[in-house]
Amino acid sequence: MIGAGAAVLVLLGGGGIAALNAFGGDDTPSDAKSSAPDDNGGGDKNLLADAKVLIDAPTAKPLTTTGSWAVAGTADGSNAPDKSFVCQAQRFADPAGIRTWVRTLRNAATRDTAVQYVEVSNDAAAAAKSYSTITGWLSQCNTPQVRLVASYTTQGLGDRGVIAVFGQPNGSKSNKYRTVSVTTAGQATMVLEHAGSGGNPPKPDGVLATASAGLKRICAQTGASCGTAAPSVRPALLPTAESAGFMAPIDLPVLASVDKPWVSVTGEVRSGTLCEKIDLKKAKATKSRTQTYVVPEAQVPTEFGLDATVAKFATPATASAFVTQIRKNVDGCPKTTSNATVKSTGSLSQSGVRGEAWKATYDTGGGKVFTYRIGIAGAGDRAVYLLYPVLKNLDISDSAFTDILSRAAERSATFK
Repeated sequence: MIGAGAAVLVLLGGGGIAALNAFGGDDTPSDAKSSAPDDNGGGDKNLLADAKVLIDAPTAKPLTTTGSWAVAGTADGSNAPDKSFVCQAQRFADPAGIRTWVRTLRNAATRDTAVQYVEVSNDAAAAAKSYSTITGWLSQCNTPQVRLVASYTTQGLGDRGVIAVFGQPNGSKSNKYRTVSVTTAGQATMVLEHAGSGGNPPKPDGVLATASAGLKRICAQTGASCGTAAPSVRPALLPTAESAGFMAPIDLPVLASVDKPWVSVTGEVRSGTLCEKIDLKKAKATKSRTQTYVVPEAQVPTEFGLDATVAKFATPATASAFVTQIRKNVDGCPKTTSNATVKSTGSLSQSGVRGEAWKATYDTGGGKVFTYRIGIAGAGDRAVYLLYPVLKNLDISDSAFTDILSRAAERSATFK
């Protein structure tokens, strides 16, 4: 349970209490798969049997604007590593497939790396399942200290495709980013990952161009249609296995001191801290639910975690009125609550999402001071409320919290 922190939150009139479920999952690699044909029947057993079909150094050129690329290594299924790209949960997405290729490339000048992972299934239906498996690995990623920064669906890139950008801290002014493309073409499923560092998330253009060139080589052998139109992307969140309308753990913030994955549990809808004065019944919400995100395997205080509440209203106007009232309550809190100090830390006004974030501090006397990050946002007929206790060495930046609020609002679109 959230424990001692829950007592504080109850004292203040809000917060979240959650039972911690053990985090499960099987990360055991599947049996080795050779690049040689097997006896499972199905499609062409000689398909993509030669490594010459893989991406080479000139094909990887669009990944960076400087430096040159070189092939660092090529492995077949029998020599493939257990994990070739970020969030990979097991060695093969299709253990019963025909063959697997893993090619790695490096840019000596920029120190960027790239990985091409190709699986050949027995037929197109099996390849489609491999695609679903891999995109599931990305959307349900439990790799610690990795966050989904952006994601897209692709058009004109094989039978189907997505691109996801993952970020992780890599120093005070730089982050490491991994941009991953997943596509299919007939019996083949291809993953292309580009890893590099920078101050801002990379655009998907370089990976899109390189994946397109690599996939055309595959299409030439599989007979699949790669299309003639220029490939393009459209922003779209990866699907999630979480309750409809809620963030996935991969959406949650990255903290340098927490090296274990986030997990979600059902929480309780509450009235917030002393400032918010949330009353969903009075606001005429038609439905509401709270999910609490915790890290049970990490060495953190029991009160550590993030509460997310999603409320649905009869009309967008009603939802907007509720969000406006909460914003007024928190902004005016120092005038109505003598022991409260409130600072606005960010706002949202984009793509139909409107909201605000604050850092609120309560001095309860006797040297006890409690601080929370609070966020409220409206998106259509929905409102999203976030509450995050600020603890020693476990705070996140103002911009990071605003990003989480924005992601929570986006995810709320599927809340029913």
